Order: sequence, then structure tokens, then C-alpha cells
Amino acid sequence: MVDVRNWTRLDGRVAVVTGGARGIGRETAETLAAAGAHVVLADLDKKTTERAAAEIGASGVHATAVVADVADEASVDAMVQATLEREGRLDILVNNAGIAIRRPAVDLALGDWDKVLSVNLTGSFLCARAAARPMIATGSGGAIVNVASIMGLSGGGLYPNVSYQATKGAIVNMTRALAVEWAPHAIRVNAVAPTYVRTELIGPILKDPDLMARIEAMTPLGKLAEPADIAAAIAFLVSPAAAMITGHTLAVDGGFLAQ
Repeated sequence: MVDVRNWTRLDGRVAVVTGGARGIGRETAETLAAAGAHVVLADLDKKTTERAAAEIGASGVHATAVVADVADEASVDAMVQATLEREGRLDILVNNAGIAIRRPAVDLALGDWDKVLSVNLTGSFLCARAAARPMIATGSGGAIVNVASIMGLSGGGLYPNVSYQATKGAIVNMTRALAVEWAPHAIRVNAVAPTYVRTELIGPILKDPDLMARIEAMTPLGKLAEPADIAAAIAFLVSPAAAMITGHTLAVDGGFLAQ
């Protein structure tokens, strides 16, 4: 029988959260730290990342910062190595870092397409691969959560965003593939597929009343998600409560995809 008082505790575990300085990443880092994990926030800007880690740590939990570019293989490997040197282990990875360039497909430059793929898809792969290596080497297993999107499970339609949608759809299937490949090593790989979340990433959307009204009308619960909604789902998927869940993409969408 599961002890429900402890089934989401992460005491003694080490978690890396990419894109951890703001938005969903920061909220996730705070949530995992509150559950007892030693959290490493990884992001591009040193000052912002260190400030976020310090603010989270001010509550008495364990949070540190590391500068990392998820699209750069050497930077990702250095991020994992720094985590192992500081914390002694790595148990959890949250692949949250991502970007979007919203343009019609016929106007989307190849360089912009490549940029979105390099961060969202290649970055998620590089981080997952780097994190899995010590998990496999030590035999300790672990949990990886990739941040996909409802746009990886639907064609969108509200505005053109093909490069983002393509990467998020690929992340859904990469999650399945890695879950199967790494299951013998006790590494669980899952994904969350958020709806529109009130963060800086959708700043232009938040300023468009007509588009906001359309999104809310398409969402049975009638509202956007907050970062805490996504962080809670991620915390569940990396916790002992989800010990038998792998290869799954959990939509956190207020019913958007159910219609």
C-alpha cells in the first residue's frame, strides 16, 4: 500500500530543470524543491538564473544555478557534469527550455526553423541523453519529463506556428521511444502537454483580447493554465506516485484536446 503522506516526496533526490529561471521552469524548480529535491536551475543568463536560485533557496530549500545552452552539446554535458560534482548524483531531469517563432510557414526562414528545432527538439534530446548516461552507469535509474504542448497533439489553428508544433509533436514520440529504450535501466520518461500558460512565452497573446477570448472559448474549463498547474503535473510524474507510468504524455489543458 502506498503511504499517501509521502508518495510525492522527493527527499534526497537531485533534479535539473532547464529553462529554470522563469515561467514554468522556475515554478517547477520551486515545487520540486518544496518536495525535498535538491534543484539545479539551468538557463542561459547567469545573473537571472543565479537570482532565481537564490530566491528559491531563501525559503530554506536547496537550489543552485548553472549556466547552460541546451542547443550546445558541450554546454549540456558540462551542465550534467557540474551537477554531479556539486550534488553527487542526478535523479530527475525536466526538459523545459523552449522557444517559439510564430510565422506563416511560407514566410518562415530556414534559419528560424532550425533555431526552434535546435532548442526545442535537439536540446531536449541532448539533455535527456546526458542525464541518462550517469543514471545508467550508476544503476540508480531516474525520471525525465519533457515539456511538450497541446500543439504537439493538434494542428493548432489559432495562428501559424509550424516550427513549434513540429518540435512538440516530435517530443511526444521521442518521449515514447526513450521510455521504451531506457525502461530496462529503471529510467522513466514522460511528457506534459500544457495548454496556453500565463507566462512570458505567450506575452503577445495575453495582450490580444480577441485571441484570449477564442482560447478561453475553446477550453472547457474556460481559462488559461497557470505555471503552478504545469509544475504540479511534472512533480507528480517524477515522484514515487508515478512509479508505473512511463512513455505517457499528460495533457494539462483544461479539456482543450477533449473536444
